[in-house]
Amino acid sequence: MDSKDALVVFEGKKVRRTWNNNEWWFVLEDIVYILTDSSDPKQYIQKMKQRDEPLAKGWVQIVHTLTVDTTGGMQKMNCVNTEGAFRIIQSIPSPKAEPFKRWLARVGYERVQEIEDPELAQKRMKEIYKLKGYSDAWIEKRVRGIAIRDELTDEWGKRGIKTKNEYSILTAEISKATFGLTPNEYKKVKGLKQQNLRDHMNDLELIFTMLGEASTTKIARNKDAIGFDENKDAAKEGGTVAGIAREELEKRSGEQVVSKENYLNEPEIKKKLGNKKN
Repeated sequence: MDSKDALVVFEGKKVRRTWNNNEWWFVLEDIVYILTDSSDPKQYIQKMKQRDEPLAKGWVQIVHTLTVDTTGGMQKMNCVNTEGAFRIIQSIPSPKAEPFKRWLARVGYERVQEIEDPELAQKRMKEIYKLKGYSDAWIEKRVRGIAIRDELTDEWGKRGIKTKNEYSILTAEISKATFGLTPNEYKKVKGLKQQNLRDHMNDLELIFTMLGEASTTKIARNKDAIGFDENKDAAKEGGTVAGIAREELEKRSGEQVVSKENYLNEPEIKKKLGNKKN
């Protein structure tokens, strides 16, 4: 993905951002630069923390280190969400803060709209993927996959799965049974690091991922799986359903479903067109 796709423009200046936990997170240095014109935003941030003790004490609650797509590649950067940005603005004595506040208020308002009408969030998500160079057909599968994944995680929550580690283990069980690879192993095959694995899957990989997770949801419900161990068994069974289907397709088509290809340097739609020509 070209880094410009992860930018927004405010007052003619660029703010890098990344999508995390269903909301936009903005690069802190970009915000400080816009509001202060400081030649050294990092130093300004340190001085800001020194003069605002409450901000410094609550820093880890509002500032998160996230992976952001930049012109130099994927980098770890300090980011804040809309609420955090408002708190930072309070510590910057600048008349430039007012228009930025209005801009962030609009971002927050859009988020409220999405909560009230989830279709708006889905529409904006589709627009983001389109800007990144994905085809309409791929986007529809990706969006459907997100819905299936959400249904599964909701089901796990109802059935006693609580910790992030438990969710990760169960997801790995489904992937291992479906593709013969855990998500981390799959990312290595594709040459990925911090990137989202599913954003680099082709049509068939997405389809079998959906089958494994939808099957797991169905099996967990029908067997009334409760707790980690029972849901782990259901995850293995659900993944096995997809794994058997994948192996059958590979046998009949003569091609492997798991692909080493990714969309780091070339968008999905261009690769698809290139494959058709070949």
